Amino acid sequence: MTDMPSPEDLFARPFFFCGIGGSGMLPLAQILAGRGAQVAGSDRSFDQGRLPEKFASLERQGFELHPQDGSGITSGEQVLVASAAVEDSVPDAKRANELECLRLSRAELNSILFNTSGAGLAVAGTSGKSTVTGMLGWILQACGREPTIMNGAVMKNFVSPERPYASAVVGGQSIYVSEVDESDGSIALYRPAVGILLNVSLDHKSMEELRQLFGDYLSRSRISVINADDDEALALLPHAKEAITFGISQEKAQIGVVADSIAEGPLRQAAMVIDRHDGSEHALTLHMPGRHNLSNALGAIAGAAAAGVPVAVAVEALAGFEGLARRFDVIGTTVSAITVIDDFGHNPEKCAATLRTLKAHPGRVIVFFQPHGYGPLQQMGEELAQTFAEELGPDDLVVLCDPVYFGGTVDRSQGSERIVRLIEQAGGRAEYIPSRKAVSDRIANVAAPGDRIVVMGARDDTLTTFAKALFDRLA
Repeated sequence: MTDMPSPEDLFARPFFFCGIGGSGMLPLAQILAGRGAQVAGSDRSFDQGRLPEKFASLERQGFELHPQDGSGITSGEQVLVASAAVEDSVPDAKRANELECLRLSRAELNSILFNTSGAGLAVAGTSGKSTVTGMLGWILQACGREPTIMNGAVMKNFVSPERPYASAVVGGQSIYVSEVDESDGSIALYRPAVGILLNVSLDHKSMEELRQLFGDYLSRSRISVINADDDEALALLPHAKEAITFGISQEKAQIGVVADSIAEGPLRQAAMVIDRHDGSEHALTLHMPGRHNLSNALGAIAGAAAAGVPVAVAVEALAGFEGLARRFDVIGTTVSAITVIDDFGHNPEKCAATLRTLKAHPGRVIVFFQPHGYGPLQQMGEELAQTFAEELGPDDLVVLCDPVYFGGTVDRSQGSERIVRLIEQAGGRAEYIPSRKAVSDRIANVAAPGDRIVVMGARDDTLTTFAKALFDRLA
């Protein structure tokens, strides 16, 4: 490992991404390439023949793809970008160590790009980060600010035939919008001009650790934007130098909603946003359902206000926001009124938000949940089981398959069977079916007119392929 070069020297070097197709890696690779850097990479999914359309798209964009066997690492000048989960025994990492290449984590690289921009706008919190990043980025783009956007999800507004996986936007260097992650503690690397905090709840770390991380994050932000409806987030307000608050139910929130103005539908909603700085009211139309997404919209509007965008302009821009892939993403509705939805829900809060949105309207819900790893299942399994049992009714059904596993040394002794038992013990209906083929067969057999089927999970892009194939089968 060599010493860290200056940003100018760093970005002049060739980069190699280990896991270039990952949701956190791909947008960074796209931003670097868009700024003229030489970018290559490898991916286990590429080697395994998974997601061929995605990797063909990357090659068309000029990314040089290599097998994950170390053959793409040829010079000590290369910078290896790899997650902390990539062990030194992985051939790319092993070869990079032999050549004494500089190694950066995804968060280290992103924080350098963020902190060296004119103004970094960060979106933090346990849930909703990708959605608010997309909303905020779209607001700034719509009003001509040309932001660079680093997101962990594909933003539909920016998708094109040339860039079907638009999880990043390469704009100017004056504004850099990014979600920032607390799960690995890397949020500590960022120095935001605007630091948004959406919520604080159990995910990968204890509540004590989260309060420390998010409190320090607010203290480093020039302007903090805080969700006043979230008790844990609001309790961190004293850490902020200067703050804008937002909220639906908190009447003192500076960006809020006029009482009784919310009109909700299965796929969209409307509300009257109030800017309590001046008392002005603005009609918001949002093409996304769910109270959590209305809260997300207020967070984006408040974040834009902190960056100098008038509330009226931000509200108008959100009427054209098309949403994100895998965030309550409706694949389609069959002629027999069976709707299939693709969703990123993987922790208790995200799952609860999606399930509440579904249960706000009549009809049975069938959930297929693929846990995003054995470690997270051990960390939050009991809370997940409680969420499914509490949010769903006696006619609803949860089906779990085995967790995502791409290799490594993680403890696999506790799997999905335990979660099914916990759901049943709490009064819910759940089934454990190890393989996705068998899951598809089971759901196809039990699905009935009017059902909503939601495919949930993270860290696996093939869940979208599964959801589309299930819809085609039912249609």
